[in-house]
Amino acid sequence: MSTSIAQTALVDKDPQVMTSAPIRVSRPVRSSRAKSRYAFTVLAFLLPSAIPLLLFVLGPMVAAAWVSLHKWNLLAPMQWVGLGNYAKLLSDPITGDVFLHTVYYIAGYLPLVYFGGLALALALNTALKGRSLLRGIYFLPVVTSWIVVALVWRWLLSPSNGIINTALAAVGIQGPGWWTDPHWAMPAIIFASSWKDLGFVMVILLAGLQAIPTDLYDAAKVDGAGWWRRLFSVTLPLLSPSTFFVIVISLINGFQVFDQVYAMTGGGPNGASEVVVQQIYDLTFRYGRAGEASALSWMLFAVVLAVTVIQIRGQRRWVTYG
Repeated sequence: MSTSIAQTALVDKDPQVMTSAPIRVSRPVRSSRAKSRYAFTVLAFLLPSAIPLLLFVLGPMVAAAWVSLHKWNLLAPMQWVGLGNYAKLLSDPITGDVFLHTVYYIAGYLPLVYFGGLALALALNTALKGRSLLRGIYFLPVVTSWIVVALVWRWLLSPSNGIINTALAAVGIQGPGWWTDPHWAMPAIIFASSWKDLGFVMVILLAGLQAIPTDLYDAAKVDGAGWWRRLFSVTLPLLSPSTFFVIVISLINGFQVFDQVYAMTGGGPNGASEVVVQQIYDLTFRYGRAGEASALSWMLFAVVLAVTVIQIRGQRRWVTYG
């Protein structure tokens, strides 16, 4: 007892011992009723978003996975085939063709839409007269219906009386067949898609440009850096988060390309522009092979997921935050 009293007195008198003594802070213990109330509150705020997500995204995905294991023509009862639909698609050369056409579309679309959007963003980020009006004009195609845009471009690229071929003929150049030519059908779709999506990429990159501190450009000018040097040493590295976002979104949209293909070429001529989603549509509504269409949609989902995961993991090497 005396030893305990002496230790207590020592702690009270010695400031070093006082400061080194651990201080325990009691935390309020949340009751089970309070935890349940908190969980229900969070759930109530999530329900408006969770219900549509379950009904229109996760539910159809699970249903498509179940249908992909059956043979079904949308009318007769489904017949279980297991992984037979996947094996049939993998052995069908048309499956490889539609995936190659989709990759071809992405390879042409992504550079055009990114560098075109970057050029517009750089131009409209300067003190240009009427730049607000120009931003609105360039963004207008983004909010326009894809069917309208596709029909307009189908008319512009008409081999017989289209404006583009007429302009080429005026300077002595014979224009190609565009959407009627198997070699030019996909480039025609790429041009139309890039033109429509330029405004979206421009807005994203313009927001990234305006977030770059002007002090960095002033310091680069003091060091004697010219415009190109500032572009590659300051602008592009600090614009990499916006670039990463644009690339991810553009790749996902590229794999899902359908509207413009359906409206401009219908997958033709001779299947030269048929893409994966077009094949899913044809298998379901033209040939009555919903099981194979569901299997192909899950194959497309696996490809998009793999590409996205690779991009997210690879961003650490080139994306600069701050």
